[in-house]
Amino acid sequence: MSAAVTMYGTRFCPYCVRARQLLERKGVAFTEIDVGGRAQLLREMVQRSGRHTVPQIWVGATHVGGYEDLARLEMQGGLDKLLEPAC
Repeated sequence: MSAAVTMYGTRFCPYCVRARQLLERKGVAFTEIDVGGRAQLLREMVQRSGRHTVPQIWVGATHVGGYEDLARLEMQGGLDKLLEPAC
């Protein structure tokens, strides 16, 4: 089983769509928290990440960042290592 992945995002944000596609292409199950029109969830995301943009992605307790951070991590080969379960 891989580490739990959580993504705060909105339905139509192009970077959120790309992040979803990347995770789905890799076969990664993830929990998505839709912050669109939900001020409390948006505040929660900002408090956890320190960022005001979507998506914001966590693998386990590790804050990856946004889509570009996720894509960079994937291109560098680090995403698979991060997704491995802790032994």
